[in-house]
Amino acid sequence: MKIYQLSVFLENRPGALVEPIRLLAAAEINLDVIVLVDSTEFGILRLIIRDWRCALDLLQSAGCAVNVVELVAVGAVDEPGGLARVLEAIEPAGVNVEYMFGFGRAQGGAAALMLRFDDPDRALAALANAQIDILSIDDLLPQED
Repeated sequence: MKIYQLSVFLENRPGALVEPIRLLAAAEINLDVIVLVDSTEFGILRLIIRDWRCALDLLQSAGCAVNVVELVAVGAVDEPGGLARVLEAIEPAGVNVEYMFGFGRAQGGAAALMLRFDDPDRALAALANAQIDILSIDDLLPQED
């Protein structure tokens, strides 16, 4: 199962971050996961939003440069070697991890990891074959009542 992340490209200047955040807030779109990565020339605001299509339309209509990125979320055993088991599962498939970040705990207490692969479909097959827990957005972000 894939999770969709919006990558918003920002100028590296004061006030650039608040512009897309303000747009999303005005539309009452909740930010479920937010990561900001910088370089000397620009920043990348990485967002995971349950209603990502709505957020994408809003940001693009406002002139923001946005890409949609497919991520895979997995539950890793929270002990030494848990991450190694995940990475060893994809190694034979020749899949590259482009980046990843931890996301606290999934339901059931596993360490939740978000990974971007160069070939997410091949990664998903390798992970499933190795019986690695593949997480959905609902596993990571339970719906509020």
